[in-house]
Amino acid sequence: MTFHALTIVLGWTAVGLGLVSVATQLRRLALRGVDGVSLATWVIFVYMGLFWITYGAVARSPEIVLGSLIVLPVQLSILYRLAPWRHARVVAQSFLFFALFTIVPTYLGGWSDGVYGIGLAMSITRGPQILELIRSRDASGVSASSWALSAVGASLWMIYYVGARLWAPFVATGLAGLASLTIAALAFWRHEEARRRLEIEAAFSA
Repeated sequence: MTFHALTIVLGWTAVGLGLVSVATQLRRLALRGVDGVSLATWVIFVYMGLFWITYGAVARSPEIVLGSLIVLPVQLSILYRLAPWRHARVVAQSFLFFALFTIVPTYLGGWSDGVYGIGLAMSITRGPQILELIRSRDASGVSASSWALSAVGASLWMIYYVGARLWAPFVATGLAGLASLTIAALAFWRHEEARRRLEIEAAFSA
């Protein structure tokens, strides 16, 4: 198998991992509720998904298009559970942030500038989720495995972008993958804290 063929396989594998990752988060929301989940992060994820679909069409990459198109309905399901209609200000602020980092650079400098902008935005948008995990002891709604899968998927996308010689998405995805790995680590830490608290409470009540 040539390196180019391998990158295509890894690209489609990343598509599958992306779907599993988002579906895992949706399942945890259904079971545990929305505690600890950042609305702003998921609103911007939806905006960014639309951007990647458009960029993938321009770059003639079915992997990029389907990578976002397949997960979009699941992302919208997560967003629905977070009731964005009750937080119109967050939705509007998220769109302004998205426009500043992606629409404006794309309009002024072309698609490469827009992709570099979305890479920075993809990292920053994970910031609210990181802060939420730092300040909130209850992270029951956040799936550590979902974010870990997202980081693995980012690694596969990076290899795909090397094969496709798409350097702007390579940098953008690398930044996002590092932020996803940070969220996974923080979520795991919070879940372990919760588990230990329950064990202590059970020991005292026995």
